Amino acid sequence: MPISFRPLHPLQSLPLLPLLPLLWAFSSSNTCLAADHYLIDPEHTFSYFEYNHWGLSQQRSRFDSTAGTIELDESAGSGTIDIEIDASSISTGSESFNQIMRSGDFFDTANYPKISFKSSSLHFEDQQLKQVDGDLTIKGVTHPVTLDISHFNCRFMLLYGKRACGANGSAKILRSDYKLGRYAPFVGDDVTLHISVEAIKEY
Repeated sequence: MPISFRPLHPLQSLPLLPLLPLLWAFSSSNTCLAADHYLIDPEHTFSYFEYNHWGLSQQRSRFDSTAGTIELDESAGSGTIDIEIDASSISTGSESFNQIMRSGDFFDTANYPKISFKSSSLHFEDQQLKQVDGDLTIKGVTHPVTLDISHFNCRFMLLYGKRACGANGSAKILRSDYKLGRYAPFVGDDVTLHISVEAIKEY
């Protein structure tokens, strides 16, 4: 009796193995597209730290230059945060003290010009960002830290014609952990790092 052949669908005629990289790339691109990309707005982002000075007062100093990017998938409650602070932009209110803080006794900005924070996980509750775990690097030393988020909001900004997100976060660290321990414990070793950030959606 004659042998009949059933026509194959065009995709069925192709070996499966060569298709796997294509399918993986397609699914990966969809995953990436689910997250929105934001660029940190340096004009509305502010980093500062506070510490106790010889038991006399709580002192605050700031950094005037902060940059970075944020990837955020609000529906999935996930994303990444990458922040970079220009250590040489430190501003204490006194230029002579700025020079001391930039010196090798403290931030050693000639050899370590950047302070960085890279998130490892974001924690949401009822669509509100509450904590960010990540790695903080100062003077080439990296330790895990947790930023506690006191405020978080996203909205469309008429000023930019784009969506924007903002947050206020803080973390407690020991400066001696980052080779910044000069004069401790007389000058407090405990330091609270604050970051007020706004970021504008790029795509």
